[in-house]
Order: sequence, then C-alpha cells, then structure tokens
Amino acid sequence: MKRKGLKWVCMLGMIAGLTSCGIDEPKMTQSSFETMTVEKSDIELPYKFSARMKGQNDVTVTPQVSGQLMKICVAEGQQVKKGQTLFIIDSRNAQLELEAAQANLQAAQAQENSAKLEYESNKNLFDKKIVSSYMLNNSENAYKQAQATVAQARAAVNRAKVNLGFCTITASVSGIIGEIPVRAGDQVSPLTQLTILSGNTSMYAEISVTEAIIEAMVKEGVKATEVEKQLSHLPDATFIMKSGTEYPHKGRVASLTGVVNSATGSLTAKVSFPNPDGHLYSGIQGTVVMNFAEKGLIVIPQYAVVRLQDKAIVYKVKADSTATAIDVTTEDTGNGKDFIITSGLNPGDKIVTTGANNVTEGQKVLFPQAETSK
Repeated sequence: MKRKGLKWVCMLGMIAGLTSCGIDEPKMTQSSFETMTVEKSDIELPYKFSARMKGQNDVTVTPQVSGQLMKICVAEGQQVKKGQTLFIIDSRNAQLELEAAQANLQAAQAQENSAKLEYESNKNLFDKKIVSSYMLNNSENAYKQAQATVAQARAAVNRAKVNLGFCTITASVSGIIGEIPVRAGDQVSPLTQLTILSGNTSMYAEISVTEAIIEAMVKEGVKATEVEKQLSHLPDATFIMKSGTEYPHKGRVASLTGVVNSATGSLTAKVSFPNPDGHLYSGIQGTVVMNFAEKGLIVIPQYAVVRLQDKAIVYKVKADSTATAIDVTTEDTGNGKDFIITSGLNPGDKIVTTGANNVTEGQKVLFPQAETSK
C-alpha cells in the first residue's frame, strides 16, 4: 500500500517538474509576400493573323478547243511536273483540219509557182517590147496575190497544228492537282474548268492587316519606292495549322496591297512560305504569327493581377509595407505569362506578385527580417 502511494507521488512530481520548465507552444510566424519593383522593359509581342494558303502559281486548267474528253492522265492530289500530260481531248477533228490546211497550202504553193512563171515570162517579153506594161502589171499582181494566198494557207496550217496540240493538255507549272469535276467521255469547251493546278513549290498565306499594324510594320514617312525595302526588314513569320502544329519553315512578307478595303478597313498582305516537301496545300487555313519588338513597356506577371468582376487590380506596397489596391488596365502579351500595364502603375512602384490573391486592403505584406526570425 505504501509502494502504490509512492508511485503516485513520483508521477505528480514529474508533472510538476515539466510544468516548471516552461515549455512554450509553437508561435505563428508571419512571412513576407513576394514583391517586385516595376520597371520599363523591351519585349517581343506576337501578332496573330488568320490566313488561307494559296499557291504562288495556282492555274485554272481549261481546254483551248472543244471536243470529247478521251483520257484523264492524273488523279486528284497528285504531284505533277511542268510539261506533264494531264488530259487528252479527241484529236480526230483537229487532225482532219490540219490535213485540209496542208492540202490547201500545197494548192496555194502550186498556184504561186504558176503565177511566178507567168510573171517572169511577161517580164522577159516586156523587155523585148512584145507585151504591154498592162499585161506585165497584171501578171505581177497575180503573183503577189498568189504569194499572199500561200502565206494565209501556211498560217492556217500552223493554226491547225496549234489546235491539234491543244488536244493534249499539259501542266504549265509543277504542283498539285486539285479537284477534277469532269470524267472521261464528257464534252468540254474553253468554258469548262478541268481542274486547278496549284504550283506549290512556294506558297502564299494571305492575311488582312489593319492600318495601325501597317504603321507598326512600315515606318512613318517611308516612300512608296522604299516600301519593298522596308518589308525585307520585317521579322520572319510562323504558320500555325488548325491542329496547332507549327509549320517548320519560316515565311517572309512578300507584298502589301496599296489600297484599303472599304468594307473591312484593312489591307491584304502576302506572306511567302517555302514548301520543299509539299506539306502545304492551297486552301488550308491557319494562323500566321509575327513577333514585333516593343520598347519601354511596363510588363508584370499575370499572377500579380487580381480580377474582381470587370476590374483588374494590382496591390501596390506603400512606404509602411501595407498593400493598397490599384486599378490597372492591361493588354495581353500573347506569351501566356505576362500582362502589359497601360495605366495605373509607374516605374519604381513596388507591387505584390506571388500571393496577390490572398492580400486584403491595408494588410502588411513586408516584414523586417529580424521580426520574421523571432
């Protein structure tokens, strides 16, 4: 019984001893928010334009003669070379016309020879004063008329040969065959569109640009004769396909129309892209991206901006280390990380960055090192 009492006394003594040591509970330490000092900087801003690709040498293929389409020698989407046969039209009528023209030429040449002999004979007789000048002049005129008839017949032969050649339609440029809306056996004429041949060794992306962007692209005061030189100094362009894939070859602004579209208030620019592998096709759509350097802008991280309904707020750090909300206007840089501040902040201002969403008006956001270490 005594041992049991002694045990309780010892336990009470231990509890009292621990209490006398004065062990403190952990204290909450206040930490500073991350801040930055606002400065002006130079950045590159991406300008994005909706674009549609077009071959630099897109050719509408139509026949030059009428007739029955005998053979289609290519398929839609096929890559062809300049001079390659595309379509063949029935050439029998053209062949007959050529043969008839050649026969007429032979007859005209025979008539010319007879007129020549007659003229030379009368000339000799005239020199001997056997025939009158009237007969000599008539024979000379007949000879000249025969020569003209031969020239006409020879032109008819050449025209018939050309028409015969038109029955075989060849590629005027290297490129890709587009849609073929006709079939073998159809009757075709010069009004019939057989296909569109897209010369795709290089491609144009047509974009619409506003006058404001043109002013950024072309320096103010540049003469019309110097615009081409100015365009050569513009940055490279990137083509982003609708799938989000970036085309590996860079493009250059090749031309700029000098007339503003009255309906859209914009101008059309053509950006040339090399197409050595044939991956670009006429008609495909995407986005052309060009990066332009901008100087002297206030740029801050997007997470430093707090959105409250239709307002954009940045917390500015005052001299007493407390935060105050400042309304700002922003523009997107296009890089997904930063905003451009167009009003509300000045160089030298200190603002809260990381943790801005957790700041309240008047809250102290900076603490001395000595205080935070206590």
